[in-house]
Amino acid sequence: QEQLVESGGGLVQPGGSLRLSCAAFGFNLDYYAIGWFRQAPGKEREGVSCISSMDDSKRYADSVKGRFTVSRDNAKNTVYLQMSSLKPEDTAVYYCATRVGGILCPAEGMDHWGEGTLVTVSS
Repeated sequence: QEQLVESGGGLVQPGGSLRLSCAAFGFNLDYYAIGWFRQAPGKEREGVSCISSMDDSKRYADSVKGRFTVSRDNAKNTVYLQMSSLKPEDTAVYYCATRVGGILCPAEGMDHWGEGTLVTVSS
């Protein structure tokens, strides 16, 4: 069965770092654009980052530029989101999602979704 599994969430202090993983099972991530999304309590889902299936180009939301870095390890069939200089407003459930042959990562166009991992930034 095709599945995405996020991991790495937890409690971290403001200014700290955390690395999230998104592992794919049953399909090859090489053919997919991978997006990271997040949803905070009482807030709408927002896109965090996108890595293209075509040229591996990367895009980030303005709110995380310079602090978050997305990467992919094809050998491990896994995508990572390295988060640094974390702020309380980064608290959210983080999801990864895929789009076959994708260049961009529109939320409505993603065809696989993980169930999310909770990141809490607090003292």
